Amino acid sequence: MTIVALQTNELKHGLKTRHVTMISIGGVIGAGLFIGSGTIIDSAGPGAILSYIIAGLMIVLIMRMLGEMAVVNPDSGSFSTYAHQAFGPWAGYTIGWLYWFNWVIIIAIETTLLGTMIHDWFPGIPMWAASLSFPILMTITNIYSVKAYGEFEYWLAFMKVAAIVIFLFLGAAMIFGLVPGFDSPGLSNITGEGGFLPKGFLPVLLSVIFITFSLSGSEVAAIAAGESENPEKNIIRAINSVVWRLLLFFVGSVTVLVLVIPQGAEDLLKTPYASVFDMAGLPAAGQIMNIVIFTSLLSVLNSGLYTSSRMLYSLSKKGDAPKILSRVNKRGIPIWALMASVFFAYVFTTFKFVSPDKLFAFLANSSGGVTMIMYIFIAFSHLYLRKKTEKENPGTLKVKMWLFPYLTYATIAVLFIIFVAQAFIDSMRLQFFLTTLLTILVIGSYFLFYHKKNVIAAEQEEKLKNIHVKEG
Repeated sequence: MTIVALQTNELKHGLKTRHVTMISIGGVIGAGLFIGSGTIIDSAGPGAILSYIIAGLMIVLIMRMLGEMAVVNPDSGSFSTYAHQAFGPWAGYTIGWLYWFNWVIIIAIETTLLGTMIHDWFPGIPMWAASLSFPILMTITNIYSVKAYGEFEYWLAFMKVAAIVIFLFLGAAMIFGLVPGFDSPGLSNITGEGGFLPKGFLPVLLSVIFITFSLSGSEVAAIAAGESENPEKNIIRAINSVVWRLLLFFVGSVTVLVLVIPQGAEDLLKTPYASVFDMAGLPAAGQIMNIVIFTSLLSVLNSGLYTSSRMLYSLSKKGDAPKILSRVNKRGIPIWALMASVFFAYVFTTFKFVSPDKLFAFLANSSGGVTMIMYIFIAFSHLYLRKKTEKENPGTLKVKMWLFPYLTYATIAVLFIIFVAQAFIDSMRLQFFLTTLLTILVIGSYFLFYHKKNVIAAEQEEKLKNIHVKEG
């Protein structure tokens, strides 16, 4: 009976250290960097380097907090579980369902982008048909075993990392005048006309807001670590790798773009990485970057199915979702949670083709601010759980947040500023209000459907404890 229970309710620890480490690195490297960085540089000028430094440091601090909590309690529910422990079932329920919804929307977006690329390459294949085929492929990698997911994601992330490393070496060679046929601009792009802040400091700060939203994904490592062979060791390695690689890859590559591409070259900034490869005389630069972007989209889709299924599984284990979603197959995969995520991903993808400007836009804007809410929950949970752990079991604090509690308070303040700032930015105002409304509705649904049930369950558990105490 014990074996059956394990087979039907527990995940397996099939991820190796290299899987979790590469997942943590690849999680933050997406099409947003390869394409979105050009938009940031165009709006902030060379000052975009500062924008990426500030945003990168924010993510590093969030990951440090999350890593501290994850070492104490590695769990597939990650920050949802920690919010539950810190503030009660309503908090875990709220952030868990918001995060799941956000990832399912991301899956739908990545699916349609992949379909668009396939249609561009092979016009005979309808966009909708190409789009709907990719979730099936990623479901196969996820459904076989967690090790299969980890291995597939490892190589997808490896390709992205390899592309950035090659880009950094090539960019450095161009800057130092080592590339034949390319006249190095040196530091003229940041010291010449316009200077480092050609449009002032405000665009730099506004860019931080956009970048912070685009850097989500590193938290997947904390979820994945719960299914690794050595959770504590893997979390520590993942956190450490994210800290310096995030700054190197993002800040380093943006610095190369700023120094190589002339200020105001809007056409070159539309596809910045391909432009640099092209300027270096590398043949088929556009095609190479298209393959890298395609790989990035595939990687995000793969991680999206994994992450959304584990969050549903965790919600079900805590009684915040139907019990069937916590059942796993003989390979340790939460099959029903995975199928539910795939199903809703297909529904939302259909909305993208049926009503892209209304229904799908409404859903996308509703989930757009979830990342910032997640970060806020992580920071507040860390503040509470760190103090609790120091009192009850300080020996479990193998990873500690720097300058606690001051940096945690500072992070919370900046997160609130970034979240509220959306209301004053035209392109983000609708996202702010819809995400806020969605959060209120999710909290309301907990107290309407789950609060009473959880209270009754807690009372029954307390009665059982009292009975055992009396019998003892």
